[in-house]
Amino acid sequence: MYNVLTLNKIAAVGTSRLGDNYSYGDDVQNPDAILVRSAAMHDMEFESNLLAIARAGAGTNNIPKDKCSEQGIVVFNTPGANANAVKELVLAGLLMSSRKIVEGIEWAKTLKGNGDAVGKMVEKGKSQFVGPEIKGKTLGVIGLGAIGILVANAAVTLGMDVIGFDPFMSVTNALKLDPAVKLMKNNEEVMTNCDYLTIHVPLTPDTKDLVDADMIAKMKDGVRIMNFSRDGLVNSTAVLEAVKSGKVAKYVTDFGTDDILGEENIICMPHLGASTPESE
Repeated sequence: MYNVLTLNKIAAVGTSRLGDNYSYGDDVQNPDAILVRSAAMHDMEFESNLLAIARAGAGTNNIPKDKCSEQGIVVFNTPGANANAVKELVLAGLLMSSRKIVEGIEWAKTLKGNGDAVGKMVEKGKSQFVGPEIKGKTLGVIGLGAIGILVANAAVTLGMDVIGFDPFMSVTNALKLDPAVKLMKNNEEVMTNCDYLTIHVPLTPDTKDLVDADMIAKMKDGVRIMNFSRDGLVNSTAVLEAVKSGKVAKYVTDFGTDDILGEENIICMPHLGASTPESE
């Protein structure tokens, strides 16, 4: 019998595959394996009998891989398992970055109690929520893996011009990419030529602060940035200053931090990328 510790909610469709030779739960002691989604594990101590850690998702930055290597613990991930869920949220973020949807909804709530006057108030006030259409605009996609490809292809279908870069793109992924997507030579070429930017790369020492003050300064005025990949890819101080100055028109992220929460023209979601029944 193998004992499996679950650090996050794991859907029954996943745990049902374990079979009769496994017991699992969030209170398992001295586990042989750990199933995790986003729980931070860097401060955890691992017993000598721990054989494996499996991440329900692509990124593994919440797992102390160096410690695992030293102790002979195998780390698995499941790239692409939640790709469609994240893609859908990115598309929602893309529209929210452009059309002032969130602001309009919040304003509409303030009209409650005005009875028959609401209709006239809406018609009078809606002009403050005008935002550009995405059709014909250029979307830059950094990272053309499972999620990036889905986002790029969907944006083409929506009528956007799409450019992208990924130095590690596989042949398999390249064949899945819509031929209308134009591949660029590097990240900077993508970031400096797009109206909308979305990032889909893992957080590593090389990608930390990928979008910083220097890079933002090179971007188009009024660029709209989306980060549904990992906190730390976009420097929050730099993007906040850029939003306040108007250099960045909108920043939408699935990783809100205290310094940007509640700021005008910044939309923070509570890490909803994989929060669907199908992904969980």
